[in-house]
Amino acid sequence: MQNQIQIIFFLYFYISKSQIKMGKIIAIANQKGGVGKTTTAVNLAAALGVLEKKVLLIDADPQANASSGLGVDIEKAPAGTYELLEHEATAKETIVKTNSPNLDLIPSHIDLVAVEVELVNKPNREFMLKEAVKDIRDDYDYVLIDCAPSLGLITLNALTAADSVIVPIQCEYFALEGLGKLLNTIKNVQQIHNPDLNIEGLLLTMYDARLKLSNQVVDEVKKHFGDMVFETVIQRNVRLSEAPSFGESILEYDATSKGAVNYINLADELINKEQQTEENEE
Repeated sequence: MQNQIQIIFFLYFYISKSQIKMGKIIAIANQKGGVGKTTTAVNLAAALGVLEKKVLLIDADPQANASSGLGVDIEKAPAGTYELLEHEATAKETIVKTNSPNLDLIPSHIDLVAVEVELVNKPNREFMLKEAVKDIRDDYDYVLIDCAPSLGLITLNALTAADSVIVPIQCEYFALEGLGKLLNTIKNVQQIHNPDLNIEGLLLTMYDARLKLSNQVVDEVKKHFGDMVFETVIQRNVRLSEAPSFGESILEYDATSKGAVNYINLADELINKEQQTEENEE
């Protein structure tokens, strides 16, 4: 009997220590438009896939730029984020394959605009996305959410579902405009809806080393936010701007470009950061 108890205890201890790790959900958010949010969502997802991580990208922006940027015809997609939030389709029914290695997508559509109105009187409206993806998050190493450039109900759903958030910041004069409001929203989400939400990091984008202003912005952001800022900086790159028009990530379009190298470095930094956190917790 004692031997059986010891075996059961050992198995319990082993299983509890070696539980299947849940996929990490990361929202990419900034209510300020034109900061490289969708560019980051698409290319970080593609870079993680190239580094042999299984990735799901959820397009939670009614403009659907992440969907078209990966070559998905949103008019032909049977269902997407709208149906997911309305619980008219399961997550598995909305997932489509992309041409990028190890990368799946839940596409968006302009119909997603209606969600802001249609969910407003529903109970637990902030938890619709969290509830919808809970059954598939374990199928992926990373689930990235490309948020709309607003702090509306859709973005609130993304922040409530997420484990952490990446905030892209453009290396220009109005870089910090609205950042305080976003950080305050994140704080409120932590207090009310999602106490486990962390800031994954601030990501400096559209950096041009030739411009004094770009360097000043980098210095100021790092000075004020320190370790919250990713070491990787996304440089301004023409190839990054061209890739979406071909329905390709930068890694498919031009793997040797600065943009491709930047996003591979960012993905590597993200993976290393998570591994370090896990080691520290052990």
